[in-house]
Amino acid sequence: MPHYDYRCEQCGKFEVYQSIKADPLSECPTCGGPVQRLISGSVNLLFKGSGFHITDYRSESYKQRAKSEKTSSTAESS
Repeated sequence: MPHYDYRCEQCGKFEVYQSIKADPLSECPTCGGPVQRLISGSVNLLFKGSGFHITDYRSESYKQRAKSEKTSSTAESS
C-alpha cells in the first residue's frame, strides 16, 4: 500500500498509508487543521523477472553460470 506525505500547518510533516483510490486527506488526523499533500521525490522501483532490462540484458557469462547452477540444483534434488 502506498504512503503519502502531508504537511499540516500546525503539526508539520507526516506520512499516511492509504489506498491509491482513496481521496487525499483534507484535515490533520492529530489536530484537525488543514493539510496539503506533498509530492514525493523518492520512488524506488526494482523490476524482477523476465521481460525487464535487469534480467534480459545480462552478460553471456552470467547466463551460462545461472543455467549451470540451475541444472546442478535440480540434479541434486532428484
